[in-house]
Amino acid sequence: MTMVFKHLARAAAVTAVLTGSSLTALAQGTAGSAADDGIVVYNAQHASLTQAWADGFTRDTGIKVTLRKGGDMELGNQIVQEGAASPADVFVTENSPAMALVDKAGLFAPLAADVLAQTPENFRPANGHWTGVAARSTVFAYNTAKLKPEQLPKSLLDLADPSWKGRWAASPAGADFQAIVGALLQLKGEAATASWLKGMKDNAKPYKGNGVAMKAVNAGEVEGAVIYHYYYVGDQANTGENSKNVALHYFRNNDPGAFLSLSGAGVLASSKHKAEAQAFVKWMTGTKGQEILRDGNAYEYAIASGVASNAKLEPIAKLQAPKVTPETLNNKAVTDLMTAAGLL
Repeated sequence: MTMVFKHLARAAAVTAVLTGSSLTALAQGTAGSAADDGIVVYNAQHASLTQAWADGFTRDTGIKVTLRKGGDMELGNQIVQEGAASPADVFVTENSPAMALVDKAGLFAPLAADVLAQTPENFRPANGHWTGVAARSTVFAYNTAKLKPEQLPKSLLDLADPSWKGRWAASPAGADFQAIVGALLQLKGEAATASWLKGMKDNAKPYKGNGVAMKAVNAGEVEGAVIYHYYYVGDQANTGENSKNVALHYFRNNDPGAFLSLSGAGVLASSKHKAEAQAFVKWMTGTKGQEILRDGNAYEYAIASGVASNAKLEPIAKLQAPKVTPETLNNKAVTDLMTAAGLL
């Protein structure tokens, strides 16, 4: 009898989180939940952030969440290889190209309407197969002793000019930077992107990781670096030792350098616990999940359920980010172009 009551309690918890979903789907999703012990999440987001989401969800529903950590494209390619045999119920990423990869392979189940409704249309793909859960802004972090505001590049494209040779940095092998190049490709086309990457090869110093690139700026090794905003904000909120000589430049004006990258979450079509998986995505994009972004130390943008972002962040409305279609960001085309340019 104890197992029966436990099963009923779990089903009730999912119902409470996933209000409005089909009862048939709920029954199918919870039928084996007690025996199968919760859901498995392939997590390419920051471990501490997704752990906080998982802990809050488990606290509210009693549903266990097992996290398996990896990189965006690493886990995306693994899901494609596993296909219908994947043990994952949910896929969570830092950037959206890996979500597009899995979606193109037809491996996501559509998200429920009430899950999608929590995130504005401009922060999720039109087909409803996954949703944005957080966002991060592209910025130019610069050394304030080496560059004055009037000397900053007006556009990301300016950094390909020979005048910037040896003066800026990036982390070309990382999923973060490749997502930025993906936005450039979508906005400006293949020829312009290939030309910019050639200029980057000539001008930029490569580092392994955005944080390392920012440290190089802080130390005066380079004058600036293309990174995401939260590396600076997080360091400033901590000791500031790696960013005391750094400030952020926002390109704005719908420039490719103002790209706002979406972190995504989707439910796998092969999941045996779809109702619970949908409930987890709904919890992340719900008020409690987005308040973790606002109040925690991830310093990524809250984008759902009307929750304001952390007050330390530049408001999204002031970023003037370009309109990018996240479901068509093409990582393979990006890596092909970057390889041809000698950056990978």
